[in-house]
Amino acid sequence: MPDLLTPPLGPEDHVDGPPDAALELVMYGDFQCPYCSAAQPIVQRVRDRLGDRLRYAFRHLPLPEVHPDAQRAAEAAESAAAQGAFWAMHDALYAQRGRLELEDVLRAASEAGVDPERVRTDLEAGVYGPRVARDAESALAGGVTGTPGFFANGVRVEGSFDAQSLLAALEAPR
Repeated sequence: MPDLLTPPLGPEDHVDGPPDAALELVMYGDFQCPYCSAAQPIVQRVRDRLGDRLRYAFRHLPLPEVHPDAQRAAEAAESAAAQGAFWAMHDALYAQRGRLELEDVLRAASEAGVDPERVRTDLEAGVYGPRVARDAESALAGGVTGTPGFFANGVRVEGSFDAQSLLAALEAPR
């Protein structure tokens, strides 16, 4: 039996696309992971190809044992989300190409149009640690052990994550 997205997407998730889209792609990512950075243009091609037929969501899976700054970046993205700018921060963090020390993250916040001092304060207080942990726990529940991890229509995608493979998984009969 395939691994399923657990829990399914809900109101606290970061979702872009129509709520009634026929197709759903979820990526579990780590902002310091080079493979996740490499996946960004691939995901964009899939999104461009499917347009309004696709809902795209991002969940956090920082891997601190190999990416020591990933947790900070994930929590900063949540601080930006609280300021209404998750996707802008998502893009700004991936544009950093793994350089995510505190000053890099605060610069990304400025570029994303959010208050970097609020991000700093939230990071110091650990405000969004539990939110990031919830995403990481859901990744493990769904069988994801590395990043990036993808779910197409609620089912974990095995193997490669090139655009054709992701499109095939999304458009496969259910």
